[in-house]
Amino acid sequence: MESTAAAARAFPPFFAESARSSSQSRIPSRPKLSRSPLLSSLSRKIGLRAPPTAVAMSGAAAAAADENPSSKEAKLWGGRFEESVTETVERFTESISFDKELYRQDIRGSKAHASMLAKQGLMDDSDRDKILEGLSEIERLIENGEFKWRADREDVHMNIEAALTDMIGEPAKKLHTARSRNDQVQTDFRLWCRDAIDRIIPYIAHLQVALVTLALKNEGLIVPGYTHMQRAQPVLLQHHLLAYVEQLERDIGRLVDCRARLNFCPLGACALAGTGLPIDRFMTADKLGFSAPMRNSIDAVSDRDFVMEFLSANSIIAVHLSRLGEEWVLWASEEFGFITPSDSVSTGSSIMPQKKNPDPMELVRGKSARVIGDLVTLLTLCKGLPPSYNRDLQGVPFRTSHDIVGRSVAFCVSQNCQLKDLSLDELRSISPVFDKDVYEYLGVENAVKNFCSYGSTGLECVASQVDYWVRKLNIERI
Repeated sequence: MESTAAAARAFPPFFAESARSSSQSRIPSRPKLSRSPLLSSLSRKIGLRAPPTAVAMSGAAAAAADENPSSKEAKLWGGRFEESVTETVERFTESISFDKELYRQDIRGSKAHASMLAKQGLMDDSDRDKILEGLSEIERLIENGEFKWRADREDVHMNIEAALTDMIGEPAKKLHTARSRNDQVQTDFRLWCRDAIDRIIPYIAHLQVALVTLALKNEGLIVPGYTHMQRAQPVLLQHHLLAYVEQLERDIGRLVDCRARLNFCPLGACALAGTGLPIDRFMTADKLGFSAPMRNSIDAVSDRDFVMEFLSANSIIAVHLSRLGEEWVLWASEEFGFITPSDSVSTGSSIMPQKKNPDPMELVRGKSARVIGDLVTLLTLCKGLPPSYNRDLQGVPFRTSHDIVGRSVAFCVSQNCQLKDLSLDELRSISPVFDKDVYEYLGVENAVKNFCSYGSTGLECVASQVDYWVRKLNIERI
């Protein structure tokens, strides 16, 4: 059965080497896969931290680090801090060596966000244009290998934003208005998973075609059917091969279902509670190809279900491929002798010249364990994870306001008081941007009252969410 080679070559390598993101097209005609540490490093990429046994920097991280420590810049979030983090902490907490894989999705999300801010009057059109042009140039530099990733800038988001600030100056500081790295990374990763699904499905379909083609070439061929690894009943080889085609069809269905469930946009949920700024989350969701914005801002930044479902679907695919690989390894043995693998998909022995080993199928069988291991790792990390994150605020350009609020918090810490307790003169000693209306926003009650974005924790927004579930679940109000 020399045509076995065609089917063997059709095995998708995605579970051994995770798919890099695709372009905007849903199913690229010539997908290419390259090794990605994303799926095996989910804890770093989606904001989770597992307790490691040693503080060590990976080779990739070391390569990403800036060679000259004295050139390190102040953190964009450092306004509240009096001391900088140590080199050890910086190496321990960096994620750029992993999440730089998300750069396409990060830039795509930032472009959509900037366009929305301009439409809503939260940014000038000229600033938007500079941001969009700068982001395109950064993407070009990354694609050409000319972009310098810096470990002291922590992650893909801060690397791109800091580079944009270096490139275009003040307008870049407005880009983070009404968003946090919390909703940003969730948006990036949903886009990455969606792109990965769109790349994986054609590989599965290609394998289905190869198996059906092999069945057509062996019409009428009868082989033993086995139960308990003992010969049981005669079956047509076509029937046997089509059993795998059916399994793969269900695999595609699971990925399609997963894509539909993950295709909701968290952008605009900010740190966890939404924002008091008049953003349009439906616009950004539409520009990024999502079905709609996520209804609940806390769920938007804390949800990991889509990653678990994505890995679960991939794990089932890997199991199916492993079973097929195991069967063909047996069939290629002298004891079975059902198939003779083509030379193009076999290897030999360094000491036994008669050997012809079906190594690719053995690796299909073996590497499936990595996908299953990734799923178990993520489930273990998520089992005790509390919902949401923290961070946010606005006025002037976001990065400038972040620094002002950080210094204000540091002043409150030194005075052992709260922000709402500071006098206007004290606030103005920190920054002249403060005016008497600032007290309408200080304090937890005012903070909640001023949240107004879709899905946020504002009173009206939450009341709308409650009404939705009361109607959906047909609950009678008491």
